[in-house]
Order: sequence, then structure tokens, then C-alpha cells
Amino acid sequence: MKFTTAVALLSSLISVQGFLPASAPSPNLFGVPTLLSSSRFSNASPSAPSSSPARALGEVPPAGSRIPPTVQVETAWKRAQTLLNAIDRASPEEKGDLELTLYQNLQTLSYTSPDTFYALITAHLPALMPFVYTPVVGAACVNWYEVAGHAAINTGVFVDGFSSDKASIKKQLEDYRDNKSAGGVDAIVVTDGERILGLGDLGANGMGIPCGKLHLYTACGGVNPGKCLPVTLDCGCNVDEIREKDTYAGVKRKRDMSVEQFDKLVQNFMEASMEVFGREVLIQFEDFGNGNAFRVLEDWQPKATCFNDDIQGTASVVLGGLIASLRLTPEVASLKDHKFVFLGAGEAGVGIANLIAYAIRAETGCSDEESYKNIHLVDSKGLVSKSRTDDLAHHKLPYAHDVGEAKTLEEAVQLIKPTAIVGVSAQPQTFTESVIKHMAKTNKNPIVFALSNPTSKAECTAEQAYKWSDGNCVFASGSPFAPVEIAGKTKIPGQGNNAYVFPGIGLGALTAGSSSVSDNDMYIAAKSLSETVGQDRLDAGCLYPPLGDIRDVSKKIATDIATKAWEDGIARHPKPADVSKAVEERMWSPFD
Repeated sequence: MKFTTAVALLSSLISVQGFLPASAPSPNLFGVPTLLSSSRFSNASPSAPSSSPARALGEVPPAGSRIPPTVQVETAWKRAQTLLNAIDRASPEEKGDLELTLYQNLQTLSYTSPDTFYALITAHLPALMPFVYTPVVGAACVNWYEVAGHAAINTGVFVDGFSSDKASIKKQLEDYRDNKSAGGVDAIVVTDGERILGLGDLGANGMGIPCGKLHLYTACGGVNPGKCLPVTLDCGCNVDEIREKDTYAGVKRKRDMSVEQFDKLVQNFMEASMEVFGREVLIQFEDFGNGNAFRVLEDWQPKATCFNDDIQGTASVVLGGLIASLRLTPEVASLKDHKFVFLGAGEAGVGIANLIAYAIRAETGCSDEESYKNIHLVDSKGLVSKSRTDDLAHHKLPYAHDVGEAKTLEEAVQLIKPTAIVGVSAQPQTFTESVIKHMAKTNKNPIVFALSNPTSKAECTAEQAYKWSDGNCVFASGSPFAPVEIAGKTKIPGQGNNAYVFPGIGLGALTAGSSSVSDNDMYIAAKSLSETVGQDRLDAGCLYPPLGDIRDVSKKIATDIATKAWEDGIARHPKPADVSKAVEERMWSPFD
């Protein structure tokens, strides 16, 4: 069923149920106001005329403000359930279109009634997170303008990478601060759209990723949504079918910037951001291409309060799962006793490997070389090894070991005999039956992390991993999988979602006013996360806490990171008597 057909069939149902106002245009055509248009979230005058975009979309009339918040949220949840139930009943051909419809409706709610939106997704995060962020946001980004409507160009800030200098970027940011924010910006998520999830170069369509990430900063970490800013550095798009569509709103040219031009653009943006919003503004890099991501992070980590979620956030949540898994694998007592094989040697793979090595050094005091020796990478050419050092990117060199050659993952697994395999390749079904069975043959409880997003890119499914290992593997994934019944037991696959860590990392840095976000912060977050996993979850094979506990998880991570910032002297804010209380008081809640 075509997307427009699904929308046509559902339009009357949605308006009748009230998830969208009855006066709203059909979901694939609606236009939405700029981010958080409510006066509570911006500098807009509360006496703005009723002809505002939000009112035209059917914003709740003045009398509606007297409806109790609990009733608003309960009503929104009932309406969301209408679509969730339709999705559950849908055929495979219909499901994707219906998922996008729910995504659209949630985005519309975030503009027309932010309090209700954030209260709704916070209360029902396990059910709704897939429709706020991964995996559905990936499908939304592919056709961003059609799915998001006017939000595709009216949300956040788009910086034309080819024509913008520092002064013009600064003017854009000042306009946002003065007209659309709640008096300033605390957190920025910025992308250049070159490597969106496992989907590749989507150009300006990648704006859906910063928007989704910032929704989770608020829902999971309590960062004020009126002080969040999504940004796209529009540097073109190399995918013809994306760039040449009539509905593509980005710059219609290929990515032909030199490294020097790109770095100057990033410099202009970073300097302008800190000048407009203050030195303590938190800046998260998101879905930059491998060719730029590591260099940008290395350049700016010492000079700004910034981190790269694909490199560092992913690493932290995976390390947290690995630390928790030690409680399930008595034969592997510590991280240094593991042998890791990574399928994928890009941002995520090397970022995870680097943080594991950091943790091993922190726990044992060993040398850099010693910390790398049991971590192996497999890229598109096979096992990264000493024989290939002439053609390896700089970030892969520490993992080029003298262990022989392997052209495929299966050959590498047979050669290395790892205790853990980690998939970050965006190549579906590459953890084959023979790979998993070999892992199960050489390990009592093999670690299998199939982390690629969205679900269609996962290296294997949870059911496959459990089936092929006779239920003995310890499994985690990047996208959600349903529980699996095997050998009379219910296995709950853990989802290594970055949302377990990045909101808490950001909240901790903002609470302390940290001048930087370090690798040690990522290690602290991983340890804090692992400590929140209860024995009941571990007994079901799950390495992560329930998503419903995520605000408590974020509070713990933020408290630990802020405490360390004051200990290390990098906090710019005065230290409170009770750090945990200071974190809690900073956390924004809807309807407060």
C-alpha cells in the first residue's frame, strides 16, 4: 500500500480520534509551526494573534488550557494506541506507511502541544521511542519533506555550507535565540547528513536525526526543549535520487568541499555557537561521515563542550552492556579477558574499540599496546592486520595485529576464536548461522551484539542469535527486538540504545558547566549504566535496564559525571552541597 493511500485511509480515523485536530490537513500535507511555538517554550508573545500557524492547525483553544494535564496525556495515549493497534494488525506492505503516520502525528503533537507530547512519550517510552527516533526516523529522513511537511525547512537552523561565513551563521543563531528559543540554547545536536544511521548520505534530509535526538534529551534527560537546537550543516548530497527530487529542500549540489573548506565551516559554526550561546553550550556531533567525524572530534574536544554520539555515545552504551555481561559470563572475569571481533571499522566500531581499550587501561594500568591486543576489526577488505598497514586509515592502525589474514568475518572468527562479536557494519544478515554456531562451539555464553540501525540493517535478529546458539548467547541489538521463547525460557533482548547514556552525559555536563566532555566521562557513564541493571533483567539475558527507568538512569549518570567534573576542576558552576539534588532540580518536566 502506497504511503499516500495509507494516509488517505487513516486521515478521517485520526481526526475523529483526535490525535490530530479535525481541522488539520491530512498528515502527509500538513505544515507545522516552528519549533516549540508555545510562549512557554519561546520568546514569542503570549498575546500572539489566534491566526498563528499553531492556531490554524487546530491548537487547543484558550478554554482547552483548563483540561487537566493527566486527561490530556491519557487522551493522547488512547489516540496513539489506535495507530499502534493498526500497526500491529497491518500486513508487511502496510506496516511501514502506518509507522510513518504515527511518527508524523507525534511530531505534530510536539509542535502544537509540547507539554502533552513530552509527558506522553516519557510515560510510554518503550512503546513510542521507536516512533520518535530509531528505527522509524530513518524511514522519515529518506523522504523528509514529504513526511515532515513544512517542519522540514522550518525546524531548527539549516546552515548553507557553501555560502555561509561566521557572521551569517552567527546571525542565524541570534535570530533563533531571540525569536524561537526559551531565552537561549543549552544543547545543540548538529549533523551534516552524510552518514544517517545505516542509510548513508541523505544530505539535508538528515535533519530528522537532530530533531529526534533532542526529543530524547528532553524525555530521557530532562533538558528543557525550549533550549534545544537542531542544526544541519548543508554540504550537499552525493546521492542523486535524494538530491534531485523536487521535494528535496537542501542545497542541490554534490559534496565537493575540500577538507580545508569543511573544517573552516565547522570552525565558523563552533565559534559562532559559543559566542551566541556561551562557552558552556553542549554540542553533540551526529552522523558525520567517517572521513570527517574523527578529525572534527579530535579538533574540538579540547576546545568546546562537545562529543560525537556515534563514536563516543555508542561506545559508552555498548561498554555498559559489556560490563553488565560480566555478571553472566563467569568464565570471562574482566574486559581484559575478552577477545573481541568487530564487524565494521567506522565511527561506531572504532569508537567502541577505543573505549574498551580505555577501560582496560583504567582497570589494569596496562600500556596502550597491551589494551589493544585482544581487539580485532574486520572491515570491507577483511581482518585489519599488520600486513595491511599501508592502506589503513589512521584510526584503524592500533588494531592492526600480527595474527594472520582473513578475508571474511567467518574466517576471522575461526582464526581469532573471539568471546564477543560486535556488529556495526550496516550489513544485514552478516552474523550467519555458521558464525553464531562457531561462537557457541568455543564459548559457553558467547557475546553477540548486532548493533546496526535501523532494524533492516541488523547483522542478525535476536531470534536467530538465540536459536543458532541454543539459547546460550548473550545478545544485544541497536534496534528493538521482541522477547524470544527458547528452551522453555523467555529471553529479553537488550537494546543498546544510545538514549541510555547521551541524555545523562549532557545533563551532567550542563549541571556542572563542564568545559569539556572526555573519554573518561564515557567510561563513567558506562559503569553507571551497568550498575542500574537489576538481577531480574540479567536472569532474562537482558543487559540494560527497562526503558521506563531511563530518567532515573540519566539522573545517576549525570550525577556521577557532574561530581567528577567538580573533582577534576573543569566545572564552571559553583559546586552544590548535594550534586544529585542539583541534577534533579535542573531536570525539566512537562506541565511544571
